[in-house]
Amino acid sequence: MYEELLADIQGVTIHSQPSTGEYDSNYWLCTITLDPALRVNGQENAYKSAVQGAVGGAAGVTHEAKELHTDCEPNANVEAMRIFLDTKGIESRPLWKPMHKQPVYADADAYVNGVSESLFKVGMCLPSGPCVTDDDVCYIVECIKEAILAG
Repeated sequence: MYEELLADIQGVTIHSQPSTGEYDSNYWLCTITLDPALRVNGQENAYKSAVQGAVGGAAGVTHEAKELHTDCEPNANVEAMRIFLDTKGIESRPLWKPMHKQPVYADADAYVNGVSESLFKVGMCLPSGPCVTDDDVCYIVECIKEAILAG
């Protein structure tokens, strides 16, 4: 349903099942990417405040948040969309941060080509699952449309 409702929104790409027929998605995760040029309501304030106190990580590793920015973070429009959706009662999140950028793996070897970082900058996860109704999806898409500033 997301695919159909988001199809006409320029700058928003839904990731769907490949059309080759080789794969059969279980649709447990719904992700979109936002074109870096897409302007979102509140984007100029997206990174004006930092998480306070200790922040969690994989395997229970925590550290004190000291900086507003990290070396790998979602683009401001993605963070602004997440914040906007949150104000509408919609939980969303960035794509998973690349493993080699997580503190617990700071000293581990990593073989990277930049794809995971690129996707993390532009991608986000939308609500999905058996408890998300068609009405919920319609509301979420309407809120996404509302968040986008006219270009």
